[in-house]
Amino acid sequence: MPPEPAAGASPPAVGGAGASDGTDCSCATHKLRADAERNRQKVLAAAAEVFAERGLDASLDDVAAAAGVGVGTVYRRFPNKEALVGALFEDKIENIVVLAHAASTFDDPWEGFVHFVEQALEWQVGNRGLRDVLLHSEFASADTSRLRDIVTPLLTAIVERAQAAGTLRPDVVVNDVPMLVTMLGAVADYVGVNDPDLWKRYMTLILDGLVADRQASTPLSHPPSQQVVDAAMDRFR
Repeated sequence: MPPEPAAGASPPAVGGAGASDGTDCSCATHKLRADAERNRQKVLAAAAEVFAERGLDASLDDVAAAAGVGVGTVYRRFPNKEALVGALFEDKIENIVVLAHAASTFDDPWEGFVHFVEQALEWQVGNRGLRDVLLHSEFASADTSRLRDIVTPLLTAIVERAQAAGTLRPDVVVNDVPMLVTMLGAVADYVGVNDPDLWKRYMTLILDGLVADRQASTPLSHPPSQQVVDAAMDRFR
């Protein structure tokens, strides 16, 4: 018979719950968390590219393919597209608030107004997903509603300062601004890669039309070629 273990001694572990396989559970958990965060960042980076190029019509399958992960990985990090959009654009919509604050402090009220319109257009033209977040109600979260609540009074102040200075025509209202930005953004949509900066020409035309009393017209950028016009018109057919 084998000898009895000495009093107070622990019996040797042979498999089962008491056995150690050499794995530190805390290290394993840390590794899993690090892997999960890396996957999350890969998904966000891929979504930023996909949504910027295609807008929010792109699917989570498209995002997964761009990230090089399975779509199940995307769903584990973000249960639906709305959750992914919220995580991706939270900082970008906050930038609109920063822009409005900056534009409202320009010494020249007209330059502040132009700065807001031009920078908002630069962002939206360069990122279709951001534009969709700001304009499409199905992706309008509580954050975007809060954004509008904050930006509207700031934008109102920008408009009223320029009007008080006699540079912005007095019949312009604050709700004209997002409509103008949307109109000009549509130029970039329809022209696409054929002439990606053409929207700046029409921004200049519209801004000239908003001036209360201009002595001379602002020089325009290059006109559209016939090829660019034809390609844009084909989008309507």
